[in-house]
Amino acid sequence: MIRLSIPLRQALSRLSLPVLIAVAFGTMLLGKADALLAERARTALADALMPFYAAFAEPAHAVRDAIEELEQLFVMREENARLREENERLRRWQAAALSLEAENAMLRRQLSFVPERAPAYHTARVVADGGGVYARAVLLSIPPEMQVRRGQIALDERGFVGRVTEVGNRSARVLLATDMNSRIPVTLEGSRARAMMVGTNGARPRLQHWAEGSRPAEGERIVTSAEGVAFPAGLPIGVVRWTESGTAEVELFARLDRLDVVRLFDFGLGGILPPEAVARPEPRGRR
Repeated sequence: MIRLSIPLRQALSRLSLPVLIAVAFGTMLLGKADALLAERARTALADALMPFYAAFAEPAHAVRDAIEELEQLFVMREENARLREENERLRRWQAAALSLEAENAMLRRQLSFVPERAPAYHTARVVADGGGVYARAVLLSIPPEMQVRRGQIALDERGFVGRVTEVGNRSARVLLATDMNSRIPVTLEGSRARAMMVGTNGARPRLQHWAEGSRPAEGERIVTSAEGVAFPAGLPIGVVRWTESGTAEVELFARLDRLDVVRLFDFGLGGILPPEAVARPEPRGRR
């Protein structure tokens, strides 16, 4: 082993940085002066170092794959625990549902329950948002053979949309639940209290006229009420949302701003009479 004196080592340490800088500048000048030579030198250096790169790359890839596998194992373990918990919860709900189904069947047998017939419905496409005399209404395209009458209920895949107010030969108009002329009797599903949902021409109708002591709760589901024999009971409408000013509003399930196709249900109710059913006074004869 060659031993260097302290002054020589100090001199080498002081000269190493300037020498490296000079070599770097020399390499840059050589590359500018003879680009082909510099390219050949880079290629030769890359070819010489390629086995070392390959040798180091394999362990690096193996370590990276191992880390990814460990991460996946931890994620799968957490997902497994979550799925076990959900499965256990679903088993409890299944047991409760089976028990309620058996109890419901027994009560129906005791009461000689006659199930209601399924309502007839037709599917129609929304072709225009023109309100006509209403601010919030949609126009439906219906074929001449489709039996549509005034008062039928319009639903989308989420819930209550409105009711038919005008019927023509090839079109029908549906008054939306948000129109200010809309008045829908509703039931608060949690407390079973009655209320009235009133349109405001905005995105959310308001709740009014609920019974004293049955204040609607935030997030409580709202369904239709059979009061007035205009709507069937139990159609999903939305949930209660209280504003900062203390107004009870209804966030509708239906996407009224994106209506494309609606279903018109005929529940056979007579709460809304067609114009021809209204009795007109007969003209008096002259005396």
